[in-house]
Amino acid sequence: MPRRRHVLPGFSLSLGFTLTYLSLVVLLPLAALGWKSSSGGLEVWQRTLTDARVIDSLKLSFGTAFAAALVNGFFGLITAWAIERYPFPGRRVIEAMVDLPFALPTAVAGISLVTLYAPNGWIGSWLAQHDIKGAYSPLGITIALVFVGFPFVVRTMQPVIADLSLEVEEAAACLGANRWQTFTRVIFPALLPGTLAGMTLAFGRAVGEYGSVVFISGNLPFKTEIAPLLITMRLEEYDYAGAATIGLIMLIASFLILVASNGLAAWNARRTAR
Repeated sequence: MPRRRHVLPGFSLSLGFTLTYLSLVVLLPLAALGWKSSSGGLEVWQRTLTDARVIDSLKLSFGTAFAAALVNGFFGLITAWAIERYPFPGRRVIEAMVDLPFALPTAVAGISLVTLYAPNGWIGSWLAQHDIKGAYSPLGITIALVFVGFPFVVRTMQPVIADLSLEVEEAAACLGANRWQTFTRVIFPALLPGTLAGMTLAFGRAVGEYGSVVFISGNLPFKTEIAPLLITMRLEEYDYAGAATIGLIMLIASFLILVASNGLAAWNARRTAR
């Protein structure tokens, strides 16, 4: 079989550029992080992994990120469905609002959220009347993580919904299925892999979020102190090995999250092909 020829440079040259770029931009900094975390030996690893403050900060970061991913999975699916399936006035404006967390500096988002959810804020004062603490609490951290992770679910789900054929829904209706049965047995199973992939991306984004959370969290040790903030504090204390160790833990967790997201995307592709 004759080999296909391309106008652009071939595989070897493209792969060489790709590996070089990834090495300089991604692999070398990550290798430096791993090297720095090992400079203190096993003693630093043991001290860091058994530190109650570190454990609480990791629990808070991953727990609030998971809660935010669940919220984004539900409302992100609804938003993506409305944007893709129903033409309505202002649709482009809604899409621009979905992308706003991508463009807005995270520090600006944090200040805006504090203004709203502080005890004297517009929403925070109403929550305070019901004995609910918005800002400076795990709830405030979750709200900030919902804000930064929302676009990942919506943008992941939009092409999945666009590829969902209307003929399948019509066939279900012709066979006697009501709207709830059509959604639960036809539509939702087709959207579930994409929803999980979007939630995984939102979860991975939220785990390492710093800018929007540092203002609304209150930064109270053992209460509202997130892991990225603890890394910054370790650096200010000149504990570089300890900071690198916490950073490496976050890096490993983020890598596993991305592997899970790619696995869900591949599963969805195989499932759609069948």
